[in-house]
Amino acid sequence: MKTAIVGIDTGGTFTDFVVLAGDEIRVHKEPSTPTNPAEAILAGLEHLGSEIGEVVHGSTVATNALLERRGARTALATTAGFEDVLEIGRQTRPAIYDLSVTRPAPLVERQARFGVRERLGTKGEVVVPLEAGDAAEVASAIAAGGFESVAICLLHSYANPEHERLVVAALEEVFDGFLTASHQVLPEFREYERTSTTVANAYVGPIMQRYLGELADRLPGPRIRIMQSNGGSISLQAARRSAVQTILSGPAGGVVGGVEVGRLAGYPDVITFDMGGTSTDVSLCQGEPARTSESSVGGLPIRLPVIDIHTVGAGGGSIAYRDPGGALRVGPRSAGAVPGPICYGRGGTDVTVTDANLFLGRLSPTHFLGGGSMLDMAPVEGAILGLATAMGMSSVELAEGIVSVANTTMAGAIRVISMERGFDPRDFSLVSFGGAGSMHAAALARDLGIPRVIIPAAAGILSALGMLLADIVRDYSQTLMVATDVADGGTLDAAFASLEARALEQFALDGFEPSQVGFRRSLDMRYLGQGYELEIPVQAQLDAAFHRLHDKRYGYSDSRRVTEIVNVRIRAIAVTEKPTLASRPIGSESGGAAAVIGDHEMIFDGERVAARLVDRERLEPGSTFAGPALLVEYSTTTVVPPGCRCRVDGYGNVVLEMSS
Repeated sequence: MKTAIVGIDTGGTFTDFVVLAGDEIRVHKEPSTPTNPAEAILAGLEHLGSEIGEVVHGSTVATNALLERRGARTALATTAGFEDVLEIGRQTRPAIYDLSVTRPAPLVERQARFGVRERLGTKGEVVVPLEAGDAAEVASAIAAGGFESVAICLLHSYANPEHERLVVAALEEVFDGFLTASHQVLPEFREYERTSTTVANAYVGPIMQRYLGELADRLPGPRIRIMQSNGGSISLQAARRSAVQTILSGPAGGVVGGVEVGRLAGYPDVITFDMGGTSTDVSLCQGEPARTSESSVGGLPIRLPVIDIHTVGAGGGSIAYRDPGGALRVGPRSAGAVPGPICYGRGGTDVTVTDANLFLGRLSPTHFLGGGSMLDMAPVEGAILGLATAMGMSSVELAEGIVSVANTTMAGAIRVISMERGFDPRDFSLVSFGGAGSMHAAALARDLGIPRVIIPAAAGILSALGMLLADIVRDYSQTLMVATDVADGGTLDAAFASLEARALEQFALDGFEPSQVGFRRSLDMRYLGQGYELEIPVQAQLDAAFHRLHDKRYGYSDSRRVTEIVNVRIRAIAVTEKPTLASRPIGSESGGAAAVIGDHEMIFDGERVAARLVDRERLEPGSTFAGPALLVEYSTTTVVPPGCRCRVDGYGNVVLEMSS
């Protein structure tokens, strides 16, 4: 038996597995176990029965802990007088005209914030020295408070971390819980974002330590890597120290996989569309995953490099309901894995998007999960009729309305990352994946004018495959704050060299030689006095590059204004062994008749339409046909609506071409 590498993506409804053993790729879906995600992982690995050499895992544990406020009881040690930074935040408002907007409560309550008598200036100079007795006094007070975790974030420690190190040392003498300091997590200016990010790491750190510790204990053989939000992976040990890096790890794997699928298919500019059981994630990518350092989870800023993903609460398990005003609403509440949609037969009673798709013939009750699971139509019909009657419409109108509302939510998400940022979706291809995405992708493409949809082979588990395509990546940054015209090469080289030395030291702990680690250098730049920055790769004409990007992003630039370098950044990369997505020669064009396994009835615009039921596994490269058709396979189901042409390329991708 060949030693296997396994990619695992834990979703809200299913946990997905991709097994790479030599040239063989196998896939599997296991119902998720929300109370303990490790149970689904172990059950899936037992089912697969392979000799496992390495596991790459995308975890939702840290995300859920933040969203559901189930993290560790955390204390914050900060400069005296700045205990309320988490409360004050910034003047920006998420809904500027909403007079009743409520900000999320801080992760650390007021009585758990401790002031340390010290003060540094903006350049790191000592204004008020930190006395050993003061550090010990604060450490003792924290140790007596029964906390599991402590975040240390002192004013301007990005410029001089010495005071934070003294507080950490004092805490280590009396506190045996989780410690995290801002100079280790985010050595950048902006007190609110730095404090929020450090606190988030402290808040989810003990949860991830316990989860990953259990996973390591119950999987003692294979090497385990954890997917990060930035599109790379890190060792299990590194993830236990920096749990906040994993908050968007599952969706990040999907974007990595989607970009690779688009590149191989000949369409490098893509919008990735990942629709799962509880949410939909979209990202606009021009040849490579787009990244940002400005993200938030549950309304809390997390200022770390992440893949630029926009998420909405629309998924296959999203629940439909009548709101107090009598309107049809869908999501964000989800039936999840337990009890799940009604048609799963696990006790669900609320009508979901999946139930509506089944009612409309956009799922086959006998071919779900490759025929390994049957969907129950009878209770779905009764539940849809009940909700339809309450809303004064027919069952068909309700089912199509549910799908339409969900599609509107997802189309809005795509508009946010495209039109609202100056991109025309007509210039991109939609790469659709996730268990539910391929049922909705064609309708979304038509609504937005996107010319084609690419549905990868085994699209339902692409996020897990993307994890196997990810390199080991770590991001490092440091605030510099210097005018561009006075920053000589020596200043920048010294800053980069310091970050690269730190990276090599940490990679060495994971067994990598310096020759195995490569670096990408970039700078955060802005016009002097601006409150935001743009990331620019290091190049000869920095000012000119900044002006061009500023003009592209915001529609104007001013070469007369002084620019400044705010942060230096490096991206350290150790290349991993990856699966090869092999192509097959395209034969003579055929209509795919050999793949048709029966007739099927679907509903579009209130009309029942005769369609073909197609086994996707039997489609050969070069197969072409027109909709309506329903393509069934193990990991997903694809709806080919009337007027849409379908072809299969050499990589097994199903490409839907939208009619004009």
